[in-house]
Amino acid sequence: MRLTIFWERMADHFGAAYAESFARDHVMAELGGRTVHEALAAGWEAKDVWRAVCAAMDIPADKR
Repeated sequence: MRLTIFWERMADHFGAAYAESFARDHVMAELGGRTVHEALAAGWEAKDVWRAVCAAMDIPADKR
């Protein structure tokens, strides 16, 4: 998954303004105690970060 697709999905689900806030501030156990930005900076693949967000936030299967 390209980062552009990842950010589009984040914005579609959370809204453009909240997606950035969520990615910056929400620490998730599914990402090893990292935020989305920290996980991406640490080299996590965008698809794996998206899967973690989906699991943590109960995003419906049709949006995954």
